[in-house]
Amino acid sequence: MYKNYMFDLYGTLADIHTDEGDIALWEKTAEYYTKKGARYTAARLWDTYIKFVDEEKAVINRLHPEYKYIDIKIEKVFKKLYSDKGVEVSDEEVLETALFFRDLSREYIRLYDGIKELLDDLKKSGANVFLLTNAQRSFTWDELRILGIRDKFDGIVISSDEECSKPDPHFYNALLSRYKLDPKETIMVGNDPTADIKGGKGVGLDTLYIHTNISPEIDENADATYFIPDGNTLKMRDYLL
Repeated sequence: MYKNYMFDLYGTLADIHTDEGDIALWEKTAEYYTKKGARYTAARLWDTYIKFVDEEKAVINRLHPEYKYIDIKIEKVFKKLYSDKGVEVSDEEVLETALFFRDLSREYIRLYDGIKELLDDLKKSGANVFLLTNAQRSFTWDELRILGIRDKFDGIVISSDEECSKPDPHFYNALLSRYKLDPKETIMVGNDPTADIKGGKGVGLDTLYIHTNISPEIDENADATYFIPDGNTLKMRDYLL
């Protein structure tokens, strides 16, 4: 039906649950930093983390006033948490810290039913398959490996890399222009009525909305081209293949 299929990740292809408000997460991460020489209590680490996130957001706002929806590179925050205590670390150590934090905060991640088969069959049909996700590369790249779908895409565009996120048209256009896609030949598939559906429509895409267990509540059909209200991911085949 389409030449190009653009997918959201979390809540569309994969079910995930994380809890960054769990005090145990901050206690264990504070211990991790302290062992590296950057001494924190859990409360101090949490407060400083939030402070540095806000600072990074302010930087992006100044650099890109044209972006309505921004994102940051969370690795910069994890690195600043070291440097604030006078500890120098390599980029590899920063990534290890980010993965440690994510592993602790994540209760589970798993593909929804039929997703691998859907992606494989789209590729077999000759279609181009892309991932457009609001996410942190330092978290998501490893989770795509865990899910076993990293190699299923012709292109992966992650908001932290672009410092811009859905539903901002700049983020959508980053993928469209990079891979020279015609919006009329492309569909956006997602579970968020604003980020995925409103954002996709804003750049001229057809859309498929699926209401999954981690979708925001909606009253109607999200004004999508196609609508799956019951979260049955197997039904996506009916519209996409």
